[in-house]
Amino acid sequence: MSADESIEAAPAETFAIGISFGNSNSSIAYTSGEGKAEVIANEEGDRQIPSFLSYIEGEEYHGAQAKSQLVRNSKNTVAYFRDYIGKDFDSIDPTPCHASAHAQKHESTIAFSVQDTNSDSPSTLSVSEIATRHIRRLASSASDFLGKKVNAAVLTIPTNFSDEQKEALSESAKNAGIEILQFISEPVAAVLAYDARAEAIISDKIVVVADLGGIRSDVAVVASRGGMYSILSTAHDYETAGTQLDQVLIDHFAKEFIKKHKTDPRQNERSLAKLKLEAEATKKALSLGSSASLSVESLADGVDFSSTINRTRYELLGGKVFSGFIRLIEEAVRKADLDVLDINEVILSGGTSHTPLIARRLTSLFPQTTNILSPSTLASALNPSELPSRGAAIQASLISAYDPSDIAQNTHPALTATPHLSRAIGVLVISDSESRGVFKPLLEAETAVPARRAGLFAVPGGGGDVLVKVCEGQREIKVSKPEPKSKSKPQVNGKAGSEDDGDEDDDEDEEEEEEEEIRETIWKVGTVLAEAAIRATKKGAKVEVTVNVGADLGVTITAREVGGKGGVRGQLLEKGGGGRENGSA
Repeated sequence: MSADESIEAAPAETFAIGISFGNSNSSIAYTSGEGKAEVIANEEGDRQIPSFLSYIEGEEYHGAQAKSQLVRNSKNTVAYFRDYIGKDFDSIDPTPCHASAHAQKHESTIAFSVQDTNSDSPSTLSVSEIATRHIRRLASSASDFLGKKVNAAVLTIPTNFSDEQKEALSESAKNAGIEILQFISEPVAAVLAYDARAEAIISDKIVVVADLGGIRSDVAVVASRGGMYSILSTAHDYETAGTQLDQVLIDHFAKEFIKKHKTDPRQNERSLAKLKLEAEATKKALSLGSSASLSVESLADGVDFSSTINRTRYELLGGKVFSGFIRLIEEAVRKADLDVLDINEVILSGGTSHTPLIARRLTSLFPQTTNILSPSTLASALNPSELPSRGAAIQASLISAYDPSDIAQNTHPALTATPHLSRAIGVLVISDSESRGVFKPLLEAETAVPARRAGLFAVPGGGGDVLVKVCEGQREIKVSKPEPKSKSKPQVNGKAGSEDDGDEDDDEDEEEEEEEEIRETIWKVGTVLAEAAIRATKKGAKVEVTVNVGADLGVTITAREVGGKGGVRGQLLEKGGGGRENGSA
């Protein structure tokens, strides 16, 4: 065999990127030499690439160029097709496609009829073929930018994507010359994008990822434990999305036009398409500024139209949509059997979540201890539209060096559906002079096992003998009313207020009763798993306690005085902490 033949026979080097494939927009990202995720702009300079394909005289247009064809060439423009992949026609809602090429039933799948060649007769393209063409264009843009042939990717998907949809999407990518190394759920990708920052401090936390997208909203509650992510609950809504906010602006400007010109631009398909594109641009402008203008040339009957709207008016018009999004977040928290007090972070994802009002509403909903990660509340927040692709790119950089078969084996449900603690495990340190201690958790609930945690605990009192109790713990919400403030009656002519002031006093009492309840998180100590005694500790000493929970939920405990000699070690044969398998959301 010649040298040239051996080179040809050598397998191609894997060069992977992250792809976020959305219904409305897609984005592509890679990791730089410093390990930082960067979002790639396509040939038109767009980092948020509309998931649109359009055909004119056999030429294919993609992204923003394709989206602009909704006005003049809507029948040959395919849009909002991602969620149709791997589904039967009878199970879908074709409404989002009404302004573009219509989804239709074709054999056992969904297809679109478009004229994608110079032929006079249209072609019937399956949704899988459309997805292949879209992914191919995304990969081509990435290859042009990076100067290397992209042939693999980690791709984000919604949490409710079925196995059939994953398989169909993987086949579409393969036909586009892209090997899917791994599917990663969109909320996990968003959390990973934040956790991978150089300044990030990895800690056990509960995160709500709220994604307000173009035609659907998704919320997930994610438990982050030692760098491992478990989805506790999800909530989805197609009635609360960016298109509903577009519609309130369309209706607002249409009423203005009707008032001036006695014609409804929504009755004409082309006029409606023009108004929709401009309303979407106005919505984006209102996320950045306090007011925005809309201008449409020849909107209806040859009449040009222009108008302005301020952010306050827009927020009032879209009030029902914003309220629906907040309710969806509350629903996801309830489904996880949690309270808003249990949430450590809220990550806003998706294009429509740029709206400042959403972050303000969440700031009021969650306690001050909860970090709201959005551009309007945190100067260093990442772009919500780029979170999934950034997370996917980071994951791609971590696994691209491994053999695809090894990746498949390690992401198999038999390995990823690991046992989780259903209750926290923590420590009570009690000295001779105290009858009770303060419970401090070491292993939070929803921690995947096996797991190991260690903590330092100050010895209460003046030292001496110390009892260390390792216990199960459970968070509870304590509700209490604030103590009424005592109000002295004003003096009248040197005397206390007269009886005539009684009505006023009654009003004050009613106001006091209307004061909000105080809600706080407390720990309720449950089953004691183990006890250990440490003799003759020094004053001001600290005790180090290590808890190791095995895959069988058996617990091993080590306790020692820091700087002291010896220690206590024991193994609990009975299973502790309770348990469940992840992936049940």
